[in-house]
Amino acid sequence: MQDISTRTKAFALKIIKLFSQLPKTTEAQVLGKQLLRCGTSVGAHYHESMRARSKNEFVAKIEGGLQELEEARYWLELLVLSSIMTEKSLSELMQEAKELTAILITISKNTKAQRALV
Repeated sequence: MQDISTRTKAFALKIIKLFSQLPKTTEAQVLGKQLLRCGTSVGAHYHESMRARSKNEFVAKIEGGLQELEEARYWLELLVLSSIMTEKSLSELMQEAKELTAILITISKNTKAQRALV
């Protein structure tokens, strides 16, 4: 199993590749730029969390990554609903976003539980 840092970086690279393959229509580019921004920042938030000075800061960074993942999932859905991309072509990215979300939620919950014990 890959570590979260590797998975979030691979997710970002897949988002970058997707963006480069999008049609050059205004709609596709607007949605794509939104996806590019949030999809590549998930890993940045996780990376920043590794340098957190406190558990509170760590949780804040992890939850920032969660927000970006939720936004990425939204833009992926819009690409499908607007018929710019097919659901099949985005299924791998959507699944990875779902799995990363579950992992980061678990990390956040476990950290909060540990913090409550102290």
